[in-house]
Amino acid sequence: MVQRALQFGEELRRRRLAAGLSLTWLSEQVHYSKGQLSKVERGLKRPNHELARHCDAVLGANGALSALVPTPPARRGGQALGDDEEVWLMQLSRDGENWFRPMSRRTLLAAGATSVAGMSIGGPMPQVVDTTLLGVWRAQFDQYRRLGQVISSDLLLPTLIAQTHTLREQSAGTGQRTREELLRLTSRYAEYIGWLVQETGDDQAALWWTQRAVDLAAAGGDQDLAAYGLVRRALVSLYRNDPAQTIELARQAQQHDAPPRVLGLAAQREAQGHALAGDYDSCMRSLDNARTLLGRHASDADPLVLGTTNLRDPAAMITGWCLYDLGRPKEAAQIIGDELARIPPQAVRAHLRYGVRHALAHAAAGELEQACELTRRLLDNAVRVRSATIAVDMRALARTLSRHLTHPAVRELIPELGTALHSMTRHTNGMRTV
Repeated sequence: MVQRALQFGEELRRRRLAAGLSLTWLSEQVHYSKGQLSKVERGLKRPNHELARHCDAVLGANGALSALVPTPPARRGGQALGDDEEVWLMQLSRDGENWFRPMSRRTLLAAGATSVAGMSIGGPMPQVVDTTLLGVWRAQFDQYRRLGQVISSDLLLPTLIAQTHTLREQSAGTGQRTREELLRLTSRYAEYIGWLVQETGDDQAALWWTQRAVDLAAAGGDQDLAAYGLVRRALVSLYRNDPAQTIELARQAQQHDAPPRVLGLAAQREAQGHALAGDYDSCMRSLDNARTLLGRHASDADPLVLGTTNLRDPAAMITGWCLYDLGRPKEAAQIIGDELARIPPQAVRAHLRYGVRHALAHAAAGELEQACELTRRLLDNAVRVRSATIAVDMRALARTLSRHLTHPAVRELIPELGTALHSMTRHTNGMRTV
């Protein structure tokens, strides 16, 4: 770590002097103090990814400086359990500390029957599934997705897990066509659970549910989810700040014979990986590819559409997202602000996710009054929704603002922001899984 910090400092100084730029000028461009930059150049202060990306953009280094900032080893998710007569155990506690754990029946029996207290709910599943009932379950899925926009994930997960189990069991013994429809719907429930579990901060469980979704979809004759599963895994890598793994998984997804929407979402994820790596040209090429592919998607082709449905122009919003990571916060703030105005007001989680990045871009651009005003509007919903992934950007926002504690608006906001972050962190992982 020390050696890499020295290498970064030496390279930053070399590029700055080669361009004939003063430390004062660079400080004004990246909104870090001259003293902080001096310590970084001398290897006395470890650089972070945010600073590296800003310096890459200002000095035209195209990711060379970002590559010198080490990425902590990623925690890899465990392998999905086999279907060896899998048993699902779930405990719901009055204090909110719920848990879900899959295990094989063999493991359960080895632990001893008396080690688990259980209650039988209902009788055998009916062998005939009315198509009207299937439509009701589909409509419920849409309602659950709407609920996920306005409440904390851990409040919704127990119901979704129980529903997924019910649908999986319901598929047994039905005709082939009905069975495939049920399994396909069940796979979408499982994929959505994986996303919500990631929102609680449990990456390993998120990957487990994503793999479950892929397996269920394949059993139902749907191979498209295999590609989307890679897109979801790439999202976990993105939030782990691992550009190489994000790009690799996104490229694997694009090798599949999948619908244009899935391929477009994979291209977007690849673009985000390139942005993390500071590679502007590759990022823009991937975004152009994503825009083309997403433009071919027929919105009414699949009622169980994968990915967000709240962005009118996903490629435009992700362009703004990437520009921030590429060290171009002023451009990012403009684009994200324009796209935020197009998100439906009821999509609270989406407004919060991109709203925090909007505030972060303004803060990184030195527009502190605007950043503080935007942040204050988001705090109540941040506490209510409690997202571990959104908290990543909120912590980055807090770090960015804390460099400007002499600013009155920042001094006033920091205690409120700290309280909100503490509440979000305290409540994540309330639903412990796997």
